[in-house]
Amino acid sequence: MSEQNVKPSQRDPLEFLNRARSVNKKRTINERRADFDEIYVEKPSDELSEQASRCLDCGNPYCEWKCPLHNYIPNWLELVRKEQFDQAAKLMHETNPLPEICGRVCPQDRLCEKACTLNTGFGAVTIGAIEKNISDRALAKKWRPDLSNLEMSDKKVAIVGAGPAGLGCAELLARNGVKPVVFDKYPEIGGLLTFGIPGFKLEKEVVRKRREFLEDIGVEFRLNTEVGKQVSVQSLKDDYDSLFLAMGCYKSVTGNLPGGETEGVIKALDFLVANVNLQQNYQMTGYPFQSMQGKKVVVLGGGDTAMDCVRSAIRQDAESVTCVYRRDKKSMPGSPQEVKNATEEGVQFLYNRQPLSIEEKNGQVCGVKLAETELQRDFSNDRSNFVVNQDKTSLLEADVVILAFGFQASPASWFDDIGVTQKSNGLVITQSTNDPDLPYLQHTESEGIFAGGDMVRGADLVVTAIAEGRQAAREILDYLNV
Repeated sequence: MSEQNVKPSQRDPLEFLNRARSVNKKRTINERRADFDEIYVEKPSDELSEQASRCLDCGNPYCEWKCPLHNYIPNWLELVRKEQFDQAAKLMHETNPLPEICGRVCPQDRLCEKACTLNTGFGAVTIGAIEKNISDRALAKKWRPDLSNLEMSDKKVAIVGAGPAGLGCAELLARNGVKPVVFDKYPEIGGLLTFGIPGFKLEKEVVRKRREFLEDIGVEFRLNTEVGKQVSVQSLKDDYDSLFLAMGCYKSVTGNLPGGETEGVIKALDFLVANVNLQQNYQMTGYPFQSMQGKKVVVLGGGDTAMDCVRSAIRQDAESVTCVYRRDKKSMPGSPQEVKNATEEGVQFLYNRQPLSIEEKNGQVCGVKLAETELQRDFSNDRSNFVVNQDKTSLLEADVVILAFGFQASPASWFDDIGVTQKSNGLVITQSTNDPDLPYLQHTESEGIFAGGDMVRGADLVVTAIAEGRQAAREILDYLNV
């Protein structure tokens, strides 16, 4: 039977032998470097179905269990194979309130696609690209879940923070008849999805469409509202039946390098937020735009934030952009795909270098003093240790140095006022911290107050924050007897 005559309902379990893995095509490098638009081109419907047909439906879905949300991946791949796209989108939303975002920013190469059985030699199913495409189609059609028979309770929950954890909690509460009211100091929802991730990975129109979706199902947003300033935390405790704290980690790790306060040294988040602030005309104060045009830019760090910075600097027409990392390429914590994209766009990488100090001339950055490092295998974990060779140093010229070492907890000054305790590193303590056998994993030590996401577990993935937000919602529903 020819391929053209195979009906969508018929499935060939050996399709992966006949059809190779195919990823979304990218725009040309010159096009990508000229703007902050997303770099991947949409696949047509038939290609999505063809790629979905490669799934083995192997019975033990490693992809599903590797995903922190445990998405029903083989199930919605089968629906995509049959070109039942609306049903696939509906199933995606059963476990993930932000599939179009996870499809873009999740490191599938370290999660679901890495666990795919076909990844052993045939090329993993392109799970992320399919998730992104299908959920985009649903949002474009303004698909909404049918909540016509939902009986609303009289309960309402205040959520502090409109990032992934807060949105994950709010969506699940709204689907179960509890009114979520989300407070955030920024002028748009998303947290770092909007203000920390550049448009070439996640265009801001995508977040705005998700906001419309959430508002349509009953989520209320109170933006430009910082708890502790525009509204008191005590009023939230008085007016709401429960609180969920999802405020993330926003304090930059600086590394305490000598010269770190020199003019021309920028923290990664300040740089990224300033870009978005200008591009979206949010007119937020405190984030002055600093152009990299014509400058020698050095970014210190090897994670996804560092990749966001180097690729943003390239698009600002920097003279040169160099990423310095203290271990080798294999050890970089960032997504290999992002490193590849950055390399294609002209970023230079300098591995096995430890920054010792930031050098200045006449009060302005002029370079970074680096020492070579040597890796030493550590059999107790997956990453190698390194030693610094102080006898092998060099100076890397720079007009701008961007610190992208990661983020630490940034606890609010009012936490103590409501009995929300923290570890010595500032991360909020929940019941799971002390005793995982207790009924509420996300409940803090203060009655009726839950917390989740980066402010509990430390800077982590978008998908893990969503998962903790949803877990908190389930616990809140139980706590409120809804």
